[in-house]
Amino acid sequence: MSGSDEIDVAIVGGGPGGIIALYYARQAGLDTVLLERQDAVGGLWARLPSWQDIQNREEDWTLGDIPIAGVDQPSIVANIRQWVHRFDLAKHIRLNSPAISASPINGGWDIQTPTGKLRAKALISATGVHNRPYVPHIRRSHAGVHEFHSSTLQSPSVLSGKTIIVVGGGASAFDLIDLSLEHGAARIVWVHRSLKWMAPTRKPKRFASNVRELAKLHMLGETAEQISAGLDTDLRARYQKFGIEDLLPAAPFDIERDQLIPGRWRLIANLGQIERHRDEVEAIAGQSIVLRSGTTIKADVVLWGTGYETDLSYLQAAGLNEITRPDQLARRCGSMVVSLDAPNLYFISVGLESTSATPWHYAHLARTIVSQICGTAALGHQPVLRHLNYFGVPTFLAPFDPASYPADGWRSEYLSLVTDFPNERPLPIPGMQGCSFRR
Repeated sequence: MSGSDEIDVAIVGGGPGGIIALYYARQAGLDTVLLERQDAVGGLWARLPSWQDIQNREEDWTLGDIPIAGVDQPSIVANIRQWVHRFDLAKHIRLNSPAISASPINGGWDIQTPTGKLRAKALISATGVHNRPYVPHIRRSHAGVHEFHSSTLQSPSVLSGKTIIVVGGGASAFDLIDLSLEHGAARIVWVHRSLKWMAPTRKPKRFASNVRELAKLHMLGETAEQISAGLDTDLRARYQKFGIEDLLPAAPFDIERDQLIPGRWRLIANLGQIERHRDEVEAIAGQSIVLRSGTTIKADVVLWGTGYETDLSYLQAAGLNEITRPDQLARRCGSMVVSLDAPNLYFISVGLESTSATPWHYAHLARTIVSQICGTAALGHQPVLRHLNYFGVPTFLAPFDPASYPADGWRSEYLSLVTDFPNERPLPIPGMQGCSFRR
């Protein structure tokens, strides 16, 4: 690669967001290169343990006829890679090519890679807002326990017969408790400051909720407040039915703030066996876990279900490379995706932490980003400080992107998807309408 190479778009990150963005950029005829630091695409999913899975049905994860075998990590990675195969994208992907740094210059971007510098007119950051495992900084003295973040527990069989401490109050912690029960932990201690909402169920978690039913409510005109109130009533009834009122979060359910996490049936069925502390881990000394309250617990394994941080350290733009939380990034983006700090910089996963179907969101955001680059969309500069859900994403984007959402028909088309399209089929890939690059 020579220092004079210039392309239309550089995409950093080869997870689902990056691959889908590459698909739309190529559909529009943009000269595009995707940089992926690993030796294969898949992003964070490629590094996760095989037991990890998605939070919803496989029909709501995939799009079109891109095959998917199930909801587990190997199936998700295979689905991501099918996009590359189906749409002949491999020639535009550079593997083992991390973006060492990306600097804004003359309205474009200089991107340093291991093989040289790449110059792009626009940059799409597709590294995700949850891309660096987070473990709290605590005191450790001769620590004698095994520690695993939810992203690094490769073999859950090591939990058998052990005393396990699970830290966290959200989806990752729910998973780790379920795994500890499944693999015969002798004792489970759950430490959390607060709790996230879940949808209690006796079924596998992918059947705990139907996001398309929520999409239908949205397209039929219910407000976020109405949907939230209905879900709050339903969820509280489920918590009461299963006798888990002790797990109720403090605040009412808010679909623009809370993720609708599927319940874990083992956790629900065995809650009485789990020792719980509303507390924080302050230190690990030998095999003793010291909580902030002063409680000390002997343990064999600590499982950190504490989620992820945002890592944008490769971006050499004031303030951006110091961001660690999604809400910080959201405040620096217009219309969810347009950087307010640097020109021609776009983010593809801001504000999508709630009840969602990830590729569906990525497809609509990527299509509108490409429309913006091509000059057929005009995204606003107002930050969006709430979560957008499923069909709420196209509803939000439509006024800014008339090429993708023709005023005379887009709403009826999307309403048809939620009222007439079979639940057991993946939704179609949104088409690239009216946008092509002209040099």
